[in-house]
Amino acid sequence: MKILSLVAVPLVLSALSACSAIPSSIVQTPTTARPLTLPQAAPNNGAIYQASAFRPVFEDRRARHVGDLLTIVITEKTAAVKAGASSGSKSGSVSASIPHPLQGTFGATASANTANKFADADNQSASNTFTGTMGVTVVEVLPNGNLIVAGEKQIAMNKGVEFIRFSGMINPDNIATGNTVSSTAVADARVEYRTNSQIDRAEMTSMASRFFQSLLPF
Repeated sequence: MKILSLVAVPLVLSALSACSAIPSSIVQTPTTARPLTLPQAAPNNGAIYQASAFRPVFEDRRARHVGDLLTIVITEKTAAVKAGASSGSKSGSVSASIPHPLQGTFGATASANTANKFADADNQSASNTFTGTMGVTVVEVLPNGNLIVAGEKQIAMNKGVEFIRFSGMINPDNIATGNTVSSTAVADARVEYRTNSQIDRAEMTSMASRFFQSLLPF
C-alpha cells in the first residue's frame, strides 16, 4: 500500500500541474470564420453582362462581409495610480473614589486612562504597453452594420508557443486605408498575449500541487 501511495501521489501532481498549465482566455468568440456561400446566378447565354462573373472596377474593398480580413493596429497603453489613507484614534478614562478604610493603602481616588491610535496608507501604480499588428476575420455582421471581428496569431519559439488573441466590435466608418483599424477604436476589445512555456507553468502551479510537493520525501 505504501508503494502504491508513492506512485499515486506523483500521478496526481502531474495531473494538477497539467491542468494549471493551461492559461485561461478572455477571448470567448471563435477566432475565425469562413465566408458565406452565396447561390450562383444562372448564366445568361448570349448576353455580355454575366452576373456570376461581374466584378466592379471601383468597388470599395473595405471589409464588410463574414470572412473578410482586417488588420488591427494594436496601440494599447494604460496607466493607473491609486492612493488611499486612513487614520483613527480612540481614548477613554475612568476614575473612582476609594472607600475610607482603604485610602491609606490606595489613596483617595483611582484612575485609569487608555488611548488607541492607528494609521494606514497604501499606494499602487500600474502601467502597461502593448503594440503590434495582427490580422483578424469578420465573424459576424450586426443588423446596424457593425462588424464583430476576432483573430489569433501563434508563434512557436524554442520550447514554447506564444499567441496573441483579439476580438471586438468595429464601426465600418473607422476602417482606414489598407483595411486597418486602430485597437483604440474597437468597442468591447479583448486583447491578450499568452504563452505556454515553462515559465508560465512555473507561475501557474496550483496551491494544491505545492502542498502535496511539500509532503514528498524526495
